[in-house]
Amino acid sequence: MVSMTERAAAEITKVLAAEAKPDSALRIWIAGSGCSGYQYGLAIDESPSPSDLSFVNHGLTVLVDPMSHEALDGATIDFVDTPMGGGFKIDNPNSKSNCGDCNCDNEGDGSGSCGSHAHGHGHGHGHGHDGGCGCGG
Repeated sequence: MVSMTERAAAEITKVLAAEAKPDSALRIWIAGSGCSGYQYGLAIDESPSPSDLSFVNHGLTVLVDPMSHEALDGATIDFVDTPMGGGFKIDNPNSKSNCGDCNCDNEGDGSGSCGSHAHGHGHGHGHGHDGGCGCGG
């Protein structure tokens, strides 16, 4: 199950209202992984797939594709304010930092650019995210 805090639900409700899509769902997926753990994608989704898992939190539907579900099971979506601005934060007990296990210079150029590269999500959103190491220079 993927849950969300009341604060996250309030912020998502604002976004859905601003986009004139109050009945849409929030989709979350694993966009990549690397030494610093998982990276996530979030999007408004108006057309869930029949294979999606859905969870209702604070009146909002959260959609998760079957491939991301195991890695996201138990995660909580929150919204936090920082001096640099606000944003969504995913608290995921399944995400682990493995910087000690990563060869961050696997490109051989000293760039510290290891990790997987996930291009897209499989639902036509077109969100490409790099899952870099995060422990290199």
